[in-house]
Amino acid sequence: MRDSLDIETVSAALVTSGRPWRGVEFHPALGSTNTRLRELLAGTAQPTGPYAVGRAGDDRCLWWVVLTDHQTGGRGRLGRAWTVPDRASIAISVAVPVADPAQAGWMPLLAGLALSRAVRRVTEAAGHALTARLKWPNDVLLADDGDRKLSGILCELVAVSSGQAVVVGTGVNVDQTREELPVDTATSLAVAGATVRREDLLVAYLDELTAVLAGAGADIGTDPSRAAGVAGAVGAVGAAGAAGARTAYREACSTIGLEVRVHLPTGEAIEGVAVGVDDGGALVVRTDHGERSFAAGDVVHVRPAAGGLA
Repeated sequence: MRDSLDIETVSAALVTSGRPWRGVEFHPALGSTNTRLRELLAGTAQPTGPYAVGRAGDDRCLWWVVLTDHQTGGRGRLGRAWTVPDRASIAISVAVPVADPAQAGWMPLLAGLALSRAVRRVTEAAGHALTARLKWPNDVLLADDGDRKLSGILCELVAVSSGQAVVVGTGVNVDQTREELPVDTATSLAVAGATVRREDLLVAYLDELTAVLAGAGADIGTDPSRAAGVAGAVGAVGAAGAAGARTAYREACSTIGLEVRVHLPTGEAIEGVAVGVDDGGALVVRTDHGERSFAAGDVVHVRPAAGGLA
């Protein structure tokens, strides 16, 4: 039998000096962590559980974390369903303030970068290092299992009383067997040979996310030591700012350099070479008729033109 998350351990690690996280809400089962966090941000629901610190009245539930053992109504980009067995995965949403709504286009990309680093860090510590690769815009793949999908990230821009925030929702397959995965193109850490504690991966992911966001110039709190402390602990992108974070993503993105087929909502498919990601987070594709940029919300799928799992 799989164990429930040790929420006391997770909360003690996150809601502490040196980290920006201000509250952790856990549910044994929940329809959607993103939906729940949006309700908290809107003030249409009240936080539950003891794992929180005081917060100002004008930033309701910013830097909060919502977790569940079993997400029963999970969804991905464009409303695609995402189902997993109870206690076999990570389902988490966090609320990150953004000063400029244009930053939102980069949030799923930077979250994927953070998760790929956390996967490497935790699996290496477990004695079976795995290599996570980034597929634009919101998937994390495992090179160790034929570039099958390990994780999907769904980001939603919401208005809050002090401005704007992004709800970053992340699902990670941790302990599923091959038979428990919904499609052949999915994988889990266990299938790839790594046995890890979900608690360790959760804390590593949020530490890496904090570091990446700090490196990208995000305001992670009024105390500058928060950014410095976490960045020093896990190796942040560094002082190069947003440009450095974007460069780090581009270097880690396996989509860049591929011959791709971009499927549009109209049914049209555009083929070309993915040559980069622009400063707005859009994929730049060189076609026979010149370069075109595609925002995440403008595409249905981006797949290798030659076929394959990714």
